[in-house]
Amino acid sequence: MQKFLPTIARLFLAQIFLIQVIALIVSFNSHPEGYQQYQAQLGSLGLPGIFAPLIILINLVGGLALFLGYKTKAFALIMAIYAVALTFLLKLPVLQYLAIAGGLLLLHVNPNTACSVDNLKK
Repeated sequence: MQKFLPTIARLFLAQIFLIQVIALIVSFNSHPEGYQQYQAQLGSLGLPGIFAPLIILINLVGGLALFLGYKTKAFALIMAIYAVALTFLLKLPVLQYLAIAGGLLLLHVNPNTACSVDNLKK
């Protein structure tokens, strides 16, 4: 069981980013103006519209990489930096996202988890 706890932690961290992408896609499909509303929401926070596809892409690629355990060390660090940056850019709950970043930094330090693509290469 001890061997699989880091894997479960990696999956929990990945789901934060993946569920956000799924929720955005569902809202885009359920409302004809969903994507434009998302861009406008980001614009009201001072971010240009180009950030909308970038945020979706980073969440999708980073979330999938963490979920699959592909280049875990690198993606955990990238997603930790991304989580902190997004916290201050989008005025998200600071303590919550700092906790997520902390978990990602622990994953960066200990990237070897069971059931990951990284382990298949060995």
